[in-house]
Amino acid sequence: MFPILFLAYVVAVKVFKKTTPNGKVTVYLGKRDFIDHLDYVDPIDGVVVIENDYLQGRKVYGQVITTYRYGREEDEVMGVKFSKEMTIAKEQIVPVKKERPEPTPTQERLLRKLGTNAFPFQFVFPPTAPSSVTLQPGDDDQGKPLGVEYTFRIYVGENDDDKGHKRSAVALAIKKLQYAPLTRGRRLPSSLVSKGFTFSNGKLNLEVTLDKEIYYHGEKISATLLISNNSRKSVKNIKMFVVQHCEVTMVNTQFSRNIASLETREGCPITPGANFSKDFYLVPLASSNKDRRGIALDGHLKDDDVNLASSTMVAEGKCPAEALGIIISYSVRVKLNCGTLGGELVTDVPFKLMHPDPGASDRDAKIKKGKSMDRGRNYDSSCYANDDDDNIVFEDFARLRLNEPE
Repeated sequence: MFPILFLAYVVAVKVFKKTTPNGKVTVYLGKRDFIDHLDYVDPIDGVVVIENDYLQGRKVYGQVITTYRYGREEDEVMGVKFSKEMTIAKEQIVPVKKERPEPTPTQERLLRKLGTNAFPFQFVFPPTAPSSVTLQPGDDDQGKPLGVEYTFRIYVGENDDDKGHKRSAVALAIKKLQYAPLTRGRRLPSSLVSKGFTFSNGKLNLEVTLDKEIYYHGEKISATLLISNNSRKSVKNIKMFVVQHCEVTMVNTQFSRNIASLETREGCPITPGANFSKDFYLVPLASSNKDRRGIALDGHLKDDDVNLASSTMVAEGKCPAEALGIIISYSVRVKLNCGTLGGELVTDVPFKLMHPDPGASDRDAKIKKGKSMDRGRNYDSSCYANDDDDNIVFEDFARLRLNEPE
């Protein structure tokens, strides 16, 4: 008989850390991206470690700051600023001022590993906090990019009003994002439009149908075109675009950008009395729009993790127009060119572009609706249940993510 070997696979937990310039305070965060699940948002939970006898009666505070930049920094003159900075959460961490929620599994492990000088903290995004979005700057733009960004700051101060000194403060750039719902929906988005022509009987009909309501970033978008030409004009060519729509609520501005396109003469000219049907495919990618100013990105912190901005989702019963920040939506636009005199027949079919929820299957099986904050605290418990306290990988919080000078 041969001995039976049991192999246990332990998954290392990555924890991000950053230390103040004086080296006396270190902050540990389990992640940098926090997900808005519509009925709750992942809490900002971590641990701060203070060197012995450093505080000398002072206190440690934490705050979550959102910066909403809606105009170019280089255009700011005569004291006019095109940005608004708001502190959306603030709390005293050391000494403990009020009762705190139970530690998350990550916090429990960090507290056991880091000892008695470690103190847990937990901050919650307000329900109206907008998602992180960055508008891609152009070659001539020199200041900070337009958009919505978040900073989590820990500092040492004498009291509530004390802003703390730079040498005893640490700032970490974080993102608030949204994932696609658990199901993509069964409805197939479609549009049916017609166009009549002066001094001509009959109409040109165009029907466009997409194969999904929600697409994931990097996924191919399939659009079925059905053209029925009952007019006396001919269709010369077909153009198709994926259009990103941005609404900047702070200044009540709207604009759109074509982020993927194709033009074809296949089947053309579509003459009077003819029909045409075909599937066309487009893939919208951030990498295909790197040099284009104004493309909305999912909180551009680092080149290697950038995506097009996800569609803005709102809770059931709320209107998307009520959302704050930069509201993002997408559509497939189809244009049929009928010549100089005939003009164009145009239609838009809306869809959503989002990230898939990586933990959707596990969370759906284990967690039921009801206790939103309990779910927020337990979202990662299954990952760490069998890990030992020593199996933690610490990674320095990159300065590049905050665009700080070296």
